[in-house]
Amino acid sequence: MEQPAVRLASTVVEPLIGRLLSSAPPQPEPRETEAEGATGARAEREAEPAPGSEPGRLIARLVSFRGEDPELSWDELVELARELVRHGLASTGPSRAVGPGDEAAVGYVLARTLHVIGELDTTDTQAVRLGPQDYARRLRSAVPGVDRTLSREAAWFHDGLLVTTCLHFLHTLIVRSPELAERLPERSHRIGQLVDLNDVEAVRGHSQPSAEDAEFEARYLGRVAEQYNRVTIYGIDLPNPNAPDEWSLDATYLSLSAEFRSPRDRASGGRDETDRTDASDAGRDGDGAPADAVAGGDGTEDGTGGATPGFTPEPLVRADRALAVHERVLLRGVAGSGKTTLVQWLAVSTASGTLPSELQALQGRIPFVLPVRRFARDGIPAPDDLLSAMRHPLADQAPEGWVARVLASGRAMLLVDGIDEAPDDVWDDLRTQLRRLLRIYSGNLCLVTSRPSAIDADWLSEEGFTELTLAPMSHGQVAEFVTAWHDAARSDEGKDHARLDEYEGMLLRSIPIYRELRVLATNPLMCGLICALNRDRSGSLPQGRKELYEAAVQMLLQRRNPERRVFEDLLQRAPRERLLRKLAYRMLVDGSSVLDHATALAEIARHATAIPTIPRDLRCEDVFNDLLLRTGLLREQADGSVEFVHRTMQDYLAAREAVDQGEFGLLLQHAHESGWEEVFRMAVAYARPAECATLLQGLLTPGWIGMDRNRRHLLAASCLEHVTELDPQTRDRVFEATQFMVRPRDPTRRKILGFLGPIVLEMLPDPATLPDDEAYLVALTVTRVRDDAAVDYLARLRDRGSLRLRTELANGWHKFATERYAEEVLRHLDPTGVYFPVSDHAELAKLKELGGRERVQITGDFRPEELLAGLERDKLTHLWIAYDLGPGMEMEWLREFPSLTTLRVHSRLRVTGVPEGIRIMA
Repeated sequence: MEQPAVRLASTVVEPLIGRLLSSAPPQPEPRETEAEGATGARAEREAEPAPGSEPGRLIARLVSFRGEDPELSWDELVELARELVRHGLASTGPSRAVGPGDEAAVGYVLARTLHVIGELDTTDTQAVRLGPQDYARRLRSAVPGVDRTLSREAAWFHDGLLVTTCLHFLHTLIVRSPELAERLPERSHRIGQLVDLNDVEAVRGHSQPSAEDAEFEARYLGRVAEQYNRVTIYGIDLPNPNAPDEWSLDATYLSLSAEFRSPRDRASGGRDETDRTDASDAGRDGDGAPADAVAGGDGTEDGTGGATPGFTPEPLVRADRALAVHERVLLRGVAGSGKTTLVQWLAVSTASGTLPSELQALQGRIPFVLPVRRFARDGIPAPDDLLSAMRHPLADQAPEGWVARVLASGRAMLLVDGIDEAPDDVWDDLRTQLRRLLRIYSGNLCLVTSRPSAIDADWLSEEGFTELTLAPMSHGQVAEFVTAWHDAARSDEGKDHARLDEYEGMLLRSIPIYRELRVLATNPLMCGLICALNRDRSGSLPQGRKELYEAAVQMLLQRRNPERRVFEDLLQRAPRERLLRKLAYRMLVDGSSVLDHATALAEIARHATAIPTIPRDLRCEDVFNDLLLRTGLLREQADGSVEFVHRTMQDYLAAREAVDQGEFGLLLQHAHESGWEEVFRMAVAYARPAECATLLQGLLTPGWIGMDRNRRHLLAASCLEHVTELDPQTRDRVFEATQFMVRPRDPTRRKILGFLGPIVLEMLPDPATLPDDEAYLVALTVTRVRDDAAVDYLARLRDRGSLRLRTELANGWHKFATERYAEEVLRHLDPTGVYFPVSDHAELAKLKELGGRERVQITGDFRPEELLAGLERDKLTHLWIAYDLGPGMEMEWLREFPSLTTLRVHSRLRVTGVPEGIRIMA
């Protein structure tokens, strides 16, 4: 099958093609006898299977313009054909050979040719097997001489347009009848591919924006900059609810770090063999490579004991710089890690023209923010529906086709936020829709965000997406956030401003010291809650994640107002929380993050009468407004739909409601799904002992296989950290089911296990009994357990000689308290061949206090003058830059290190101005 000569974008032609087919569901096709099928093209049946000889439906029975009372009349068919002609002529440009006087004649001939579809005995299977060119030829042969009145140029154009029309007609048949794709997969795939190629060519070569487009574009960018330049920071306005709930993005935005996902991680990350062992795999890692190749063994880079290239980790970069060098990025991050805030910052900075110098490559882009929760079930919107899906206030004022023209010009920046908020069963459809959109409109930038475990590692890899994962906030970033939070709080109308310096100082001193705070303060959401609660409670903070969420909800549901009130509270805290739980639970069951206004009101009406403290004379609308305006947990969209400000709070409240209703069967049914994992953990935390045992034992029930089984078993282990009371028998069952899962040969799996929490330490063997290769794999897990007990375990490995083990111990520094880890682990490590990483100023200062090291790896955001002051100049011989220090990475300042011989830079980063005599290694 060749590409059609006349090209029409599918977004233009397919709505017209759809009118050719009946809207009524097709009836089962009876098998025809030879006598019944004798009329028509007997010669064709000799070349093709007879209509009744293979599965298929007569297309003549599917069209809308046949029968006694057709849906599409002859006159309407002629007008439809003439509209196709107009679009086809517009696509040929100013050099078209068909004159205006021929347009109507071509349209009539096309209508007559299409009408014969309802007269032939061709089945859909036969048509797809023929392909667009041969199917068009069959239609023309059934109406010989119909084009005799057309000029040669007009007849040629008609034939080309007919092939294009047949292409989209066959594609529509396949879309409406999925069994066709199953029956003829290669033909169906080729037809879909031709549609994509046709679309690509149809949108090429457009001229500069018209005056109308340019005027709207300016207004659109202004509204984007205004619409997204606000963020919610929990609890800043607590002393006075009349202060704004939202704050300037410019004043509160924090640039976070991210790390690339390496090809090795991508290859092994999607495997479902975590707990499978095989004798033939002994001594090999999860990819079948020799075990000592996982991290390069204990070889050398230059004969002096350095790490081998195989051990090179991916560098850290500023997450907001990714689109400057990568056209397509998949950004993963845990709930609250700042994914949505990053999306907003990119949209605002691009729309307002305030991009930093490092991101000038984005200048002139048109940002489109697409929260997946808004269209999860309906799929990625077509260009004409994009602004409506975004709920942009100017959606109704956009010139027709403006979004498609922006996409066609390659100037768009698509920011698809929260792909994990779509139900699991629609991910494949979303990927197909996104793939097609990007193939049709190539050259546009695209950022997709997701929670870490929501989608497979290779979900978008075939489309050229570079994968990044937001790193936990470093000690320095936590301190920066705490300072920014209190700076913003000083601009509200509260009366405790005199104590804000005290609160800020208290947190800056306490977070590095106390394990509970240090474990929680790893992302902007949790840091914001800690700051808000510290202020609300005058320095008294709850302990643990569950207690933090509970205190935060209580704080937000009953906002204090010591001076004045805009209106009296209609509801107390308890009924507010009950209704919010109902809304959150309804969203959970529906698999949605949004409730339309009518559904929200109906849910309130259904449950309000059962809560005695809610006055009976209150209107549902008033109750809804109280929840919306007085809790700080909900926000309403322009169309009246409502969503939770943050998904984490929705999960927390839904878990509480599920436990109250005793819906343990529902929780267990969905426990392995990414959207339910956090809900399940919180449910276990709030369940009573017997209920907790029911939930955990349910996770271990036989019948699940593959990755689903593994996820359920590991989820059971991770829940042990949250239980308040559990019978020993259930605890032993969890240990028995997971004890072999914590010792896989795959290093990637070893890392993932660390996120189970401190409970994993109880499942690991005595480090003194381990050989070096096993000790290294265990260290991969333990360095990711954010608990003081992990430091005790790692300290027992510090005297080993293995280079890759010592390197892993050094790399774990930033995950623990700087002072303690340095004294108990780093100080005792043999430094030979080890690059000691520094990610913030506290680590830089501590390393200097330890006397410096010959090899240092820069894994944080520093200025050259800070490195000059913090590194031991005479001692440094090897410097590894593993963080993007800025555009160009000018390195003339390295002249100040007289002993420096080697500069290592990841292949993704570029450096200039390196002094002579310093060897550069990738």
